[in-house]
Amino acid sequence: MSSVNQSAIDPRLIQDAPGLAGAWAGFRRRVSQGELGSLPVIIGLSAIWIIFYMANERFLSAINLTNLMLQISAMGMISAGIVLILLLGETDLSAGAVSGLAAAVMTILNVKMHVPAVPALLAGLATGAAIGAFQGTWVTRFKVPSFVVTLAGSLAWQGALFSVLGSTGSVNLYDPVITGLTSTFFSTPVSWAIVAVIIGTYVGSVFLERRRRAALGLVQAPLRNVAIRMIIICGAVVTAVSIFTQDRGLPLATLIFAGVVVALELLLRNTRFGRHVFAVGGNAEAARRAGIRVEFIRITIFAMGSTLAAAGGMLAASRLLAVNQSSGSGDVLLNSIGAAVIGGTSLFGGRGSAWSAILGALVIGSIANGMDLLAFSSSVKFMVTGSVLLVAASVDAVSRRGRQAAGRA
Repeated sequence: MSSVNQSAIDPRLIQDAPGLAGAWAGFRRRVSQGELGSLPVIIGLSAIWIIFYMANERFLSAINLTNLMLQISAMGMISAGIVLILLLGETDLSAGAVSGLAAAVMTILNVKMHVPAVPALLAGLATGAAIGAFQGTWVTRFKVPSFVVTLAGSLAWQGALFSVLGSTGSVNLYDPVITGLTSTFFSTPVSWAIVAVIIGTYVGSVFLERRRRAALGLVQAPLRNVAIRMIIICGAVVTAVSIFTQDRGLPLATLIFAGVVVALELLLRNTRFGRHVFAVGGNAEAARRAGIRVEFIRITIFAMGSTLAAAGGMLAASRLLAVNQSSGSGDVLLNSIGAAVIGGTSLFGGRGSAWSAILGALVIGSIANGMDLLAFSSSVKFMVTGSVLLVAASVDAVSRRGRQAAGRA
């Protein structure tokens, strides 16, 4: 007889009763315990797409959806870094400025100092990593709240951006390798070959994870739930590529963004480091007493977050073909944080997934794209995006109350 009752284990791992009635009862139990997963954002995204399609049929056209993915790639990359920071229960207000500074470093090296594209790109990423490591060290060693450290960093890195750009204020990009990051599209055969590799890797990782859990004697997620999740994800990938191939093909920028998100998800779910991130975000003191190197985890995650912000800034520069003093400013930071929260990452730490970056970026990008098609003013766009963010944060707070009531938060 098992000594573990149903309320003591993750409700996502409880075996549902057979049949549709059992599946419905399991779904209701998970929702009542605050285990909403990505359901709210998927429902919201579906509603947004239906509304904009009814208002303008061009919204769901292949060319517009391809443009939408290009538009959200840079913001989504920055948001992926924000997701990592939020998993620790911290925040990063410097991501926008870091993205602009890293893009400026890359551009100046390439355009004015004639450094080849690849070393210039690596220098931009290294700039982000160094900034993140510095800020993470300051947060952990001096116990200064992360929002204070990163707010100060935001101001300082903005000043560094002005200094790097110098008196010109704006520098255009011409290197085909850098501009090709957002202007390269794969042909139809190559696109489907890439899809086959992606799906094969995903399915293989799922079965390897089940074998690992079985070998360790851990509770397995119900096979039916795993199969449904695989069908949904693989179906979404196939549908997306079908749409891309009706236009210019699979964009390289989208492939980079999606590849980074998948790599982060595998890192978080299938490695000891990933489990330590969730442990630190859930309860840092308990994690410390369990022997987890909390400071190392914090510094590493801050470095990874800023590196992804740098990558996002360079994608934005590649798409705009230039870097200027406003790079990384404006609504870049707020949209990136909003995407992480809207996508389902908890503001309280310890809960979320890398997929949040894609889902949240799709919501914010769809709102902006749809309102541009309908010729709405920027004021309306900001108010609607803010309202969606408020609803997402409220859903997170309510679901957290449900988990607390079930003894799981």
